[in-house]
Amino acid sequence: MGIEDKLQGGFITTTTESLFGLAREWSLWPATFGLACCAFEMMSYAGPRYDASRWGQEVFRASPRQADLMIISGRVSQKMAPVMRRVYDQMPNPKWVISMGACASSGGVFNNYALVQGADHIVPVDIYVPGCPPRPEMLIDAAFKLRAMIAKQTKVGADVLVDEQAKEAAALAGEPRFAPKKLLKIRPV
Repeated sequence: MGIEDKLQGGFITTTTESLFGLAREWSLWPATFGLACCAFEMMSYAGPRYDASRWGQEVFRASPRQADLMIISGRVSQKMAPVMRRVYDQMPNPKWVISMGACASSGGVFNNYALVQGADHIVPVDIYVPGCPPRPEMLIDAAFKLRAMIAKQTKVGADVLVDEQAKEAAALAGEPRFAPKKLLKIRPV
């Protein structure tokens, strides 16, 4: 009845899912969440030398309600974990997370009671960027891998919410990791 009947094989028309996927892939707006030294590398990624705006990451948003990508760069302390969770919860769906650096991914060399041993205990992480600190080129590579992952997601509507809830439940069901007691030095008072 419409134009789809006149054209064969999807010549001009496309599915809504692939159109939304293309728009999401080319317009990621990251939320700034720089916690330590890896944040300098994240800042240089957005600067003129590496120019993240070439790939649609034009502006780093300070408001989580305008962002759909959280780049966690640096070590996450126990005090910062609830704040990070609140920022993640305020982001609109669909949302993605890149864990940048060894400290954000696994706690790094800091195996103590004050730091969370991996951001994946607080929020579901999609891409891990190794290194201490990782170079901006590694963050560019992670952005391209995330874009490829987004392009494969073709679900729209209630199906996306079901997937997000499953991903969330899997992240929160992870077993918490703590520092071994032999590393904790407690002074008698």
